[in-house]
Amino acid sequence: MFNKFVNIYEKVTNYLDSGYPVDVIYLDFQKAFNKVPHKRLLMKLQVYGIDEELIRWIKGRLYQVEDKEFAIDGQYSSWIDVLSGVPQGSVLGQPFFVIFINDIDESLGCNILKFADDSKIYQEIKSPQGVARLQEDLANLTAWSNDWQMLFNVEKCKVMHMGNNTCHGYSSNGSKLESVREEKDLGVHISNDLKWEKQCSQAVAKPNKVLGLIKRNFTDRSKETNVWLGLTWNIAASCY
Repeated sequence: MFNKFVNIYEKVTNYLDSGYPVDVIYLDFQKAFNKVPHKRLLMKLQVYGIDEELIRWIKGRLYQVEDKEFAIDGQYSSWIDVLSGVPQGSVLGQPFFVIFINDIDESLGCNILKFADDSKIYQEIKSPQGVARLQEDLANLTAWSNDWQMLFNVEKCKVMHMGNNTCHGYSSNGSKLESVREEKDLGVHISNDLKWEKQCSQAVAKPNKVLGLIKRNFTDRSKETNVWLGLTWNIAASCY
């Protein structure tokens, strides 16, 4: 995935070096992992050839609610079918979501990168036709999201204009997308001039905070202590 991420911004850089500006639209689904409709997901799993027995196992998800606040010793609601959402925090969550949105690009003419709910489309703007093509693709994506009940959160969808171009407006479901100069993309701070000062400063700030914590709280700064603290910090960070 990281290779694809790097390849996209390498392409964008090549476009800019050739004198062509680029517009990037960052997409955001409304409560993505909670909104995947099960009937439609099961239909797509069947199309991909998933075994019927496994589909029945996936279909049989139920849930109940425990009342710990008001009931004595806790009481449970009756079991209810789960009608939407993929299991979060499990190895199945992201694969199910990716399978569900895998056909989102079938009607697109521009470039797209799909990574769970962090997807984006981009287009070099050589002429007004480039703007029209990107808007048409955005309209196609909006139509797909309406058809498959996976609506975009338009307020969180952003457009970034890179290069010396007029800031063109794009809209989804009748709402104009906000134009931004910076956006966090898969944990990386991207700016419209493709400079990396903010990303570098953020990367330096985290270890500096750890060093400050060690300096304030530990008098023993031997190599062995620092190695132990480093291992402990990495283990704690991996749990979140």
